[in-house]
Amino acid sequence: MYWQYLPGIFILKAEMQGRKGGIIVTFEEQKERILSGKVYNDLTPELVEARRRAVELTDAYNASYGEAPEKREALLRKLVKSAGEGAFFEPGFRCEFGFNIALGKNFYANFGCILLDPGIIEIGDDVLFGPRVSIYTARHAYDAKEQAAGACFAKPVRIGSRVWVGGGVHMDHGITIGDDSIIGAGSVITRDIPAGVVAAGAPCRVIREIRADEKTDYFEVLRNEYGIV
Repeated sequence: MYWQYLPGIFILKAEMQGRKGGIIVTFEEQKERILSGKVYNDLTPELVEARRRAVELTDAYNASYGEAPEKREALLRKLVKSAGEGAFFEPGFRCEFGFNIALGKNFYANFGCILLDPGIIEIGDDVLFGPRVSIYTARHAYDAKEQAAGACFAKPVRIGSRVWVGGGVHMDHGITIGDDSIIGAGSVITRDIPAGVVAAGAPCRVIREIRADEKTDYFEVLRNEYGIV
């Protein structure tokens, strides 16, 4: 093996016997392997190029801040698998590939959101992210020599609708958050969080259920004081 420098990145180039023997792994086959949860080579030229493309597209999206929503959403849809109407990131958004990210309607992410998406990331409608929220769907291998050679594996992250995630939350791969839950700032989520709860901590754990009596008169205020029906 040897290191080859490209602008802004280093790539581990391997003289692999499999390729010499006529085995050609296409980009689509690599993506299928990643989504299967099997260990994969994170350092192939195809994946490196996909990351470069994601940086270019996120640069363009971040630079479009303040322009018409239609233009920004069109740029976002060039990057991600799908984005519902009103999906919005404040500047500083980064992702690894983009093609495994599905965003619901009215999704909002505050500054500095990071979505590393070798695995699927699915986010429901009306979800709010505080600043510096991160989702990591991949892990490096535990064995140090395998790590150095690019071994990784990925699992999906799924977030329901109407979830509020506080600032600085980190989500590990393979977790699910149910509808209508709240995640406290600074939490590290390593296991599933059910629907309708307040959860926080490192590791994140359920603190209590959200109660019906916590609902305010907000919709009456909107109608009577703001004229919004």
